[in-house]
Amino acid sequence: MPPISFEFFPPKTEEQRVQLDRAAQQLKAQGPEYASVTFGAGGSTLSYTGETVDHLHRAHGLNVAPHLSCMGGTRAEIGALLDGYRAAGYRRIVALRGDLPSGMASPGDFRYAAELVRFIRQHSGDHFHIEVAAYPETHPQAEDALADLKHFKAKVEAGANGAITQYFFNPDAYFRFVEDAHRLGVDVPIVPGIMPIANFGQLRRFSEGCGAEIPRWIVKRMQAYGDDADSVRALGAEVVAQLCRRLLEGGAPALHFYTLNRARATLAVLAQLH
Repeated sequence: MPPISFEFFPPKTEEQRVQLDRAAQQLKAQGPEYASVTFGAGGSTLSYTGETVDHLHRAHGLNVAPHLSCMGGTRAEIGALLDGYRAAGYRRIVALRGDLPSGMASPGDFRYAAELVRFIRQHSGDHFHIEVAAYPETHPQAEDALADLKHFKAKVEAGANGAITQYFFNPDAYFRFVEDAHRLGVDVPIVPGIMPIANFGQLRRFSEGCGAEIPRWIVKRMQAYGDDADSVRALGAEVVAQLCRRLLEGGAPALHFYTLNRARATLAVLAQLH
């Protein structure tokens, strides 16, 4: 098995906390390299990120990587978070631009992820291994693919150690992106982000929002199953496992799974990769 990692989000209700614990308990048995925890911008889940990271580290023994976002954070706030994470013994950070929450007038002290990465390096030196985002199918707000690649290169030049991609279902988009990045002189590991398919309707809504393309053949095969949840799950696991195999054969250095705080769909994919 290649190195794997998992992404979780901070729970907001008791029911969500129970669900996260159940997922973490099942997934940690797979021996992940680390678990990342998403960041709530604008203070909405600012404290939840730290609480969730601490819980996954203490209760489940996971190496953790808190997400940090430009949005809604001042230099002082971000610096305090970094100091707290360093004191807790964490060694990884996922640094993102993030989306400006509705109703927020200003994005905080950093406009771009490259500025955030540079600040982390200035503040904490080489203590943290910093991952940034990459977009094989181009960031939905980018002017064009080349401009997007240049933004990615700027994040690496600011001090990023590696990248995790937005999820995708077309492996050629990933291979082309890695090739183009190498051509621009970017040589950090670019880890594909993998979205297991559990609820296809929900996945389609996510994908429209973030610009991830679901190939027509997958859509049509899923539609053929309608409300047959077991068949949808089985096809989803087969399709995503096939994608993972293709990526690994093509040289992907690791796999990062977007779990949505559930274990079942991710475990179904991993079972096919063993």
